[in-house]
Amino acid sequence: MIQQPLPTLAAWVEAFANADIPILPESASEIALLREVEEARGDMDAHTLAENLENDPLTTLKVLVHVSRYCTSLSIEPPETLVGALVMLGVGPFFAAFAQPLDVETCLSHRPEALEGLHQVVRRSRRAAHFATGFALKRQDQDVVVIQEAALLHAFAEMLLWCHAPVLMLEIARRLKADHTLRSAAVQQDVLGIHIDDLAQELMRRWQLPDLLIHCSDQRLVNDPKVRTVTLGVRIARHTQHGWDDPHCLAALPDDASDVGLLLNIAPEAAHRLIRGLDG
Repeated sequence: MIQQPLPTLAAWVEAFANADIPILPESASEIALLREVEEARGDMDAHTLAENLENDPLTTLKVLVHVSRYCTSLSIEPPETLVGALVMLGVGPFFAAFAQPLDVETCLSHRPEALEGLHQVVRRSRRAAHFATGFALKRQDQDVVVIQEAALLHAFAEMLLWCHAPVLMLEIARRLKADHTLRSAAVQQDVLGIHIDDLAQELMRRWQLPDLLIHCSDQRLVNDPKVRTVTLGVRIARHTQHGWDDPHCLAALPDDASDVGLLLNIAPEAAHRLIRGLDG
């Protein structure tokens, strides 16, 4: 566990580049059940694996990193999606590599408050992926699956910090809860010495994840429609995480609807109905 902030962004990248990526306990159970099916029937395939695991951002990340390292060793481009990664890896090698994965409940067994913080980020990430997918489908974007994964994985560095530096993450949460006027990026800089989004971008490059996934996750590319689709999904999931009647949500939603309208070339009123409909 990391108890104190590390001196530089490079030091944080080094600490996490080879750290274990814990997965959700339900994914660990699902992998065990799917392995039993494969041993009994021998008909498991990559699509079935992906369908059962794609809702877990940590498992998705773990598979993508594992396969990207393999591709790097062969000097070939890594697959852009979880399904593609599982196809390249193969069913047998997947079960061998994920025979006894560390799960987050084991990792945070003595930090229940940190485990709840992690679960909040996971729930928010799932909703971000849902919103981003809805917007991408409206745009008829050919890279819907990558956009969905980019939104799902957007907060992966925050998840890893909850797993490996829970004391620091709890301090960030405490400060933000005590003063709602504080900006999260400023608190991250003060507590961690870095911005979490910067850590995420550097880790994706270090792991040599697919270029399109990195591109879609780079919020600096504000004029790119794919990036805006992901960013809006993430933003709306964050604004609505405490419910549609939350004052913060009510204050932010008009701007969110306006920006979705610009992305999809529809009126803000129609964008507002779309956003609410996607969460129905």
